[in-house]
Order: sequence, then C-alpha cells, then structure tokens
Amino acid sequence: MGFKIGRAGILFVYAIIIIVPITVVMLGSFKSMGELFDSPFGLPESWNAQNYLDIIVHHDMGQAFINSAIVTLSSVTLTLLIASCAAYGIARLKGWLSWLIFGFLVLGMAIPPQANMIPQYVQFDRLGLLNSLTGLILIMVVTGLPVATFILGGFMKTLPNEMFEAASVDGVGPVRSYISIAMPLSLPSIAATSIFLFVIQWNELLYPLMFIQSPDKQTIPLRLLNFQGEFLTNYPLLFTGVAIASIPITIIYILLQRYFVEGMTAGAVKG
Repeated sequence: MGFKIGRAGILFVYAIIIIVPITVVMLGSFKSMGELFDSPFGLPESWNAQNYLDIIVHHDMGQAFINSAIVTLSSVTLTLLIASCAAYGIARLKGWLSWLIFGFLVLGMAIPPQANMIPQYVQFDRLGLLNSLTGLILIMVVTGLPVATFILGGFMKTLPNEMFEAASVDGVGPVRSYISIAMPLSLPSIAATSIFLFVIQWNELLYPLMFIQSPDKQTIPLRLLNFQGEFLTNYPLLFTGVAIASIPITIIYILLQRYFVEGMTAGAVKG
C-alpha cells in the first residue's frame, strides 16, 4: 500500500512538472508581453491569435517550418533505411563478427557529438556542404545511425531464425527476406525508433547553428533564437513558436502511439 501511494505521489509530481510549463507556454502564446508578466498562469484577457499571425507573416516561421520538415523527414527516412539494413545484416550474421560490427556501430553512441564538430565542420566546408539543407540532412543521418542501429539491431536479434531458414529453403534471398519478413515484423520497433529520431532531429539546434548561416535556410529551433535578445526576450512570440514547433511531434506521436508502445515492450515480451 505504501509503495503504491509513493509511486502515485512521484507520478503526480512528475505530471505537475510537465503540465505547468506546457500550460504557461500555451496560454502565453495568446498574451502580450505585459499581460504575460502580470499573470503568467492566468487565462488571456482575449484569445487573440495575433502572435500566431505575426510569427508566420512577419518572422517567416513558415519557411523555417518547411526547412525543418524537409530536414527531419529526409534524415529520419534515410536513417531508418540504412539502420534497418545494417541491423538486419548484424542479426543474420553469426558469431563474433556480428558482435564486432554491432559494437563498432554502437561505439558512436559513446562519443559525444561536440567532440566531432570541428572535424565535421572542416570536412563539410571542403565538400561545399555548409549552409545547405543537404549537408544538414547528411550530418543528421550520421549522428542518428548508431542509436537507430542499436534499437533495431536489438529487436531483429529476437526474430526467430526458423522463419529465415524456411524462407531460404524456399529459395528466398536475403533481400527478399529483409523486405518480406524482417521489415513487417519490425514495424513496432521501427515506429518507436522513428518517433525517437523525429523528436531529436526536429528539435536539433547545435548542428543548424553551426552549419547554417542564411536566414532562408534556418530551421525552427534556430529561428526561435531570433526572439531572444541580449537584454530582452520576446516571450509571447517565443512561446508561440514553441507551440507551433510542437504540433508535428504531437501528431506523429498520436498516429504512431500504438506502435510506439508495442516497440518499447516487444523486446521484453520476446525475451
């Protein structure tokens, strides 16, 4: 009984920590600067969408939204494609070679991105990929591959070998097995990985800040920095931008929620 009460109390505190900032941001997006400071937790005097119109029309948030969508969708798709192929190969290999390759890929998770940024900047500069969405997509794919391969590889190792052996007896090759067997069975894990990658890459600030200079190629996190000044921050517009930026993540999670839960629990169930 005491354990349940303690757990409920911890969950309640955690919910308050999450709900309060979200409430302040959503309500603040409909307020003026003075109204926000006078009553940060109160309801707006009038539910005016002027902040949303200003941030889209006058601050070109629409272009930043498009840039973020292009970079995130492209990088997530490429990362999942490459990582699923690598995970399938690792899962089908036997012995020490499988673990060696798997460990080499996962080693990328142990190296902080900040340690590689200067060499990456120099390399991308020589390749002419700075200040371009293409370069940003490539660096997102590279940084997302280790964790995506780790998640998908761990799941695909739990798939029964008997299915692949039976398919091989019927004359099905590795590519067909990957497309017809491994990928359909791995959909929950792929969905969980895609949500994880989408959230990280949609909210990525460090690489756009380092690689992008042109205002017309800025992503949403980079554009939101424009509302923060040295002496004054326009919090209503900043909160409005945060609210707009959270819409795709919310939609993706709602659409893939069932697969996400299945992907998070599949390994435990199979084990």
